[in-house]
Amino acid sequence: MRQPWRVAIVGGGITGLAAAVRLRDRAPAGTEITVYEQSGALGGKLRTGELAGQPVEFGAESFLMRDPAGGESAAVALARRLGLTDEIVHPTVGQAALAVGGGLRPIPGGTLVGVPGDLAKVTTVAQPAADADRDTGRPLLAPGADVSVGALVRSRLGDQVVDRLVDPMLGGVYAGRADDLSLVTTMPALAHAARTEHTLVGAVRAAQAAAPRAPGAPVFGTLAGGLSRLVEAAATASGATIRRDAAVRELTPTATGWRLTVGPTRDPESVEADAVLLAVPARPAARLLAGIAPEAAATVGALDYASVALVTLALPEPELPALSGFLVPATEGLLIKASTFFTTKWGHLARPDGLALVRASVGRYGEEASLQVTDADLVAAVHRELSTVLAAPLPAPVASHVQRWGGALPQYTPGHLDRVAAARAALRGAHPTLALAGAGYDGVGIPVCVRSGATAAEEIITALGGSAA
Repeated sequence: MRQPWRVAIVGGGITGLAAAVRLRDRAPAGTEITVYEQSGALGGKLRTGELAGQPVEFGAESFLMRDPAGGESAAVALARRLGLTDEIVHPTVGQAALAVGGGLRPIPGGTLVGVPGDLAKVTTVAQPAADADRDTGRPLLAPGADVSVGALVRSRLGDQVVDRLVDPMLGGVYAGRADDLSLVTTMPALAHAARTEHTLVGAVRAAQAAAPRAPGAPVFGTLAGGLSRLVEAAATASGATIRRDAAVRELTPTATGWRLTVGPTRDPESVEADAVLLAVPARPAARLLAGIAPEAAATVGALDYASVALVTLALPEPELPALSGFLVPATEGLLIKASTFFTTKWGHLARPDGLALVRASVGRYGEEASLQVTDADLVAAVHRELSTVLAAPLPAPVASHVQRWGGALPQYTPGHLDRVAAARAALRGAHPTLALAGAGYDGVGIPVCVRSGATAAEEIITALGGSAA
């Protein structure tokens, strides 16, 4: 009779918790799942707080409803598994703007992360290079190749399209620059189309056609009451033992599995496990791998991250445009790179007293010095820049909150997925009961992290002898 397994999950973000749920669903009855979280809180970048008596996200705000193939996203599937689908709500205002040339201009439709499928639609914001996107008789991207998003788009459509459209769109998600970020990792659908299409506009249209969206179907969703509900429900459904304030400092292979050294150096605890799933950022994962898989550790540990701060203001009856928010190109010279009008975008958050919650994102990769100021200074700078962009002085906030996320957003340079695949292959060959999962490897966004955790859980199930399901 098969013995129950002991599986250790290092990292209590949504990746680790999604892995725990999958293990609970698929592993033999009685399997012991333990989640080790070095901080006191689960959820990682999913963190719902409160400001001015109202729930508000201090981290991730929403999730995509569809996956790249057009089906429901892994986040929606997880919500369904947890009985939360009736709690999913959608934006009531979807139009966002770009802060360009001292004013707000609506983001043009028909783009794929800012890359246009119809050049005529983007001329209100940027002038594409004339006749640059010519059919040369060969695909844009060779088999197995990867390039930066900026390099491809600049060569086909010119600088303005990158600087005013693509860069702010990518910056809003990754806090990085289009000229540095991998096309294959950040825009996989476009990269796939570029391997057969001869023009960039054609590749955008092909990517959009490959995953058509029904008219009126929502793109984004969140949970009424906040995304921390997803975290709490996943932790409960997993049946895992949750160890908070439990840093895993060392991994050691044993004859039957793994030994984890947990806790402070002055009072360490040794724990035995049959398998380990690392659902932590790349650098802490690399530290744990250094003694057992040095080459994989070096590959994983080379990934760099950007730091950001999210500044939320509670404003009494401000005059805000009917927009979900706006993005700011780096060329505009502002500290803010994006802003969301929460109580406008999300109708379920609107308040009868007119108090508005407005959040701004601050910090771009390579500009960490801009965050080296006090919370009060960040709040003042955001309030000032919001007033400037909106061309109207905003009322003084009645409350504010600054959430700093140090080393939060991975910066995927070209070739990232190949490097991760090589590291995973090396680990799988030498240590099949050790798996990597999370944004540092597979991409950002709640659905990607959920899928990454579930996939790693399946790898461990296979390595331990298959599923009981």
